[in-house]
Amino acid sequence: MGKIEEIKKRRTFGIISHPDAGKTTLTEKLLLFGGAIQTAGAVKSNKIKKHATSDFMDIERQRGISVATSVMAFHYKGKKINILDTPGHKDFAEDTYRTLTAVDSAIVVIDVAKGVEEQTENLVKVCKTRNTPMIVFVNKLDREGKDGFDLLDEIEGKLKMTACPLSWPIGMGQRFKGVYNIYESKLVLFDSHGKQEEDNTIVIESLDDPILEEKVGEALAEELRSEIEMINEVYPAFDQESYNQGKLNPVFFGSAINNFGVKEMLDCFVEIAPMPLPRQTEERVIDPLEDKFTGFVFKIHANMDPKHRDRIAFLRICSGVFERNTNYHHVRNAKKMKFSNPTAFMAEKKSVVDEAFPGDIIGLYDSGNFKIGDAITEGEQLHFKGIPSFSPEQFRYINNADPLKSKQLAKGISQLMDEGVAQLFIMENSGRKIIGTVGALQFDVIQYRLEHEYGAKCSYEPINMHKATWITYEDDSKFKEFYSRRKSNIAKDKDDKWVFLSESAWSLNTVKETHPDIMFHTSSEFK
Repeated sequence: MGKIEEIKKRRTFGIISHPDAGKTTLTEKLLLFGGAIQTAGAVKSNKIKKHATSDFMDIERQRGISVATSVMAFHYKGKKINILDTPGHKDFAEDTYRTLTAVDSAIVVIDVAKGVEEQTENLVKVCKTRNTPMIVFVNKLDREGKDGFDLLDEIEGKLKMTACPLSWPIGMGQRFKGVYNIYESKLVLFDSHGKQEEDNTIVIESLDDPILEEKVGEALAEELRSEIEMINEVYPAFDQESYNQGKLNPVFFGSAINNFGVKEMLDCFVEIAPMPLPRQTEERVIDPLEDKFTGFVFKIHANMDPKHRDRIAFLRICSGVFERNTNYHHVRNAKKMKFSNPTAFMAEKKSVVDEAFPGDIIGLYDSGNFKIGDAITEGEQLHFKGIPSFSPEQFRYINNADPLKSKQLAKGISQLMDEGVAQLFIMENSGRKIIGTVGALQFDVIQYRLEHEYGAKCSYEPINMHKATWITYEDDSKFKEFYSRRKSNIAKDKDDKWVFLSESAWSLNTVKETHPDIMFHTSSEFK
């Protein structure tokens, strides 16, 4: 198969939602239908000792939440599907926002009972800024929940989407009988045991077909007919171009825990979802069909396999063909690099790949060469745009709780900071170390991982800090004056850059006014 055919086969998407909407369960069921796994895990069940395939870190298994993005790949109906299952919890949003730079489309999961929630709104806003095509999956139809039309109103009102229902529920909760697949004109009957057989799918030419009453009862059949009539009058028909531009959002209904409605969405998704899209750099737009290889690092994960202490950089391939054991140009470091064992992902299972194409996500073993946002090319100087970094808003002193493990603690902190989910600041006047994060739950994750992956123990102390801002200046004498007056608030980050830690918004504004020759940046990535 030629390169162009390989690229056209790729579908790379992220799954996003508020916590507990069923995102990881949906990911599992997509993998089941794709034949990538044989049995699904139960994320929170203590009775079942299997766990969700995409939650591979111990702390994720214990808490039943995703705290890191997982990458999984499988083949389905002649297409190569790359799923990025992202954390839903707002404390891990930074990881999710970066991951969304590496996808070409997204599936938004909504809980039928809770409707559109805060974190879903935030994540959808990020997708909309990039015009990312999005499909909505309304989950947990086997439970009592909100009326379908009320949910469509929320999707349009809160998420500012243009809803286009492509399936519709027949009843809900205890009355739930199945969904009508508007996209394919099929009646799909619900089996609560999750064994969805082909016999449960009935092709009906018209909703007036008497088989509808026979299968769902007279009352529900009549309800479905009137609701579909209303949908046809009120909501736009599916239009491929509008979807590609992020202006129209197909909506599907189902119950991921019961495998229900997932296949219908997946069948539609592989048909309509975009192939790998162009990527914007500061220099030019990268077309996926270009001959020369380009890619960027959007995530780094330490201890992917704790037994081997490996650190992996996640690389999104944007153009050309990536080939194993080939020299490529690391743009930031201005040096050649060769990768002997690039890997493809199936959650924590990895396999060496000889070549990979635009849309694919591969793992590169990393000994400290990479930072988030790094570009790899065949020689061209490129800097990919839109990879976010955030100023921390939560701060704590970190202390060594086991003096015999100082080296392990230092190594652990260094590697975990490279993942980009937290930042380290070393105070100039005291040498004390401060960890800064976007969300408070990150502190628990860092503490847990230091102990279980590095054998080091830490404790935290509260500190009154409002914001970290990075400092630049042109006049050395002005900086010396600033430094002498504000030394107690000045630190260096892991890369030896100057940082000002302010106690409040008022104090930060005061310092800016007092020292107009010092520039303050909310991100360490500045020009």
